[in-house]
Amino acid sequence: MRLFLDECLSPAIARVLNAEGFHVALHPRDFGGLGASDHEVLKRCTEHDLVLVTENASDFRALVATQAIHPGLIVLPCVGRARSEALLRAAIDFLAERGDPMDVMINRVLEVSTDLAMQLYPLPNGAR
Repeated sequence: MRLFLDECLSPAIARVLNAEGFHVALHPRDFGGLGASDHEVLKRCTEHDLVLVTENASDFRALVATQAIHPGLIVLPCVGRARSEALLRAAIDFLAERGDPMDVMINRVLEVSTDLAMQLYPLPNGAR
């Protein structure tokens, strides 16, 4: 998958995913993007076809709801680095079971709970 990890998540997660060679994971700390506004983050994700991964559910849910098309949003709960990484891996596996994860995520949000419950839904409503 092509992922953008919001700055609320550890950059170590991106480094681990990239080192495995199966995913492209960007973190703002790695390219001078710390402190970018949520609008700027979403614009970067849309321009570079990156699924946004964040713990900032309400702000980003509202933003993607205003987009005609977006590459997707994965919302993780606020937990430590190791647990966030495990939940993200579970989310990727969940998406892969449904097809190409990048295709599955177009105009969709995947919310992951601490107990690994996955809720996938379209946003904006009625999209795809």
